[in-house]
Amino acid sequence: MHQITLLGKPGCHLCDDARAIISRVAGELGVPWEEIDINSSPELTEKYWEMIPVTLVDGVQHDFWKVSEARLRAALTG
Repeated sequence: MHQITLLGKPGCHLCDDARAIISRVAGELGVPWEEIDINSSPELTEKYWEMIPVTLVDGVQHDFWKVSEARLRAALTG
């Protein structure tokens, strides 16, 4: 079973777009996902500040700035 993690922060319009895509794909495929606010950790803030939203699949960075729905589906079904 795969796991999707969205790293973002409040007020990020790109994060809103990513959340919508991830929610739709995860729901259709039955894949669990979570969202983590990078402001909750100094390490996450330092590492990802200029890259959010960042999508992780199974803990590995998959996308940043924009989520490709087709690429995410392929990673989860391939």
